[in-house]
Amino acid sequence: MKYLSNSRVLVTGGAGFIGSALCHDLVERGNTVVCLDNFATGKKENIEELMNNSSFRLIEGDIRNAEICRKAVEGVDVVMHEAALGSVPRSIANPATTNDVNVNGFLNMLIASRDAGVKRFVFASSSSVYGDAAELPKKEEKIGKVLSPYALTKFVNEEYARLFSKLYGIETIGLRYFNVFGRRQDPDGPYAAALPLFAIRYKKGMAPVINGDGSHSRDFTYVDNVILANNLAAVTTDPAAVNTVYNVACGERVTVKQLAIKLRDSLSRFDSAIAAVEPQYGPEREGDVPHSLASIEKARRLLGYEPVVYFHQGLDLAAEWYFNNCGTK
Repeated sequence: MKYLSNSRVLVTGGAGFIGSALCHDLVERGNTVVCLDNFATGKKENIEELMNNSSFRLIEGDIRNAEICRKAVEGVDVVMHEAALGSVPRSIANPATTNDVNVNGFLNMLIASRDAGVKRFVFASSSSVYGDAAELPKKEEKIGKVLSPYALTKFVNEEYARLFSKLYGIETIGLRYFNVFGRRQDPDGPYAAALPLFAIRYKKGMAPVINGDGSHSRDFTYVDNVILANNLAAVTTDPAAVNTVYNVACGERVTVKQLAIKLRDSLSRFDSAIAAVEPQYGPEREGDVPHSLASIEKARRLLGYEPVVYFHQGLDLAAEWYFNNCGTK
């Protein structure tokens, strides 16, 4: 497996869940890291351990500010663009802000990177771009009609990256993340992801609430696989591997009901009372894709990607982190 080293890297959204995981990994591997974050959803505690490291620098600012973007990319070799407003429900409730951050902010970063001569621009896309495409597994070349403003912004990101590669020569690689989970994932707030939200409710002795009947399925992907994919995208020298998009997942499918039960079993290692808590069911959530399963063949073939942590192992690692770091027992 190839990881980036001895490079200067900008991580936008670097205080968020995935961004902070990248910052920690990049610094540990001898890179100099610039973190850009406005702390709208990121947390300073996620990067607290890095603040006194001479290889790490924080710029507090918003990607909607073009001048901040220009400042952040100065002297940078690689950009890993993670900054975005996530959540399908949030985008349905407030499409204008989601578009402003995810599209206008993304364009600001592309322009700044182009003007600064950044060679490689790696960015977070999403499995949500597959929309209503029914075919499983999801293959990069076959997408459907998007089902939410959030998904639309990620599709627009991919198109802007394609155009910038063609028009200006900047190398771009998009990574379509599939339901990422793991350490430092925020369980709080109205738009928290299902897995940490379930975990904190179990820990409090409360039933997690599943949207729908639990039959919806996802390709849950532990965060270490995302770290690997970003590194592989940053270091590849194969011309055929750049200016395209890849699925980042494990290539295995788990229903939301199975997730809830397996998470309960894993958490009950730390508190046996959790084993008696039964999930509850609520209405389906608007904009959700019923089933998601990735083909990772393209990433395997062109980037050398292979998951380093599969679902069951990752769930145990995440459950331990959630239990020890989230909420009150």
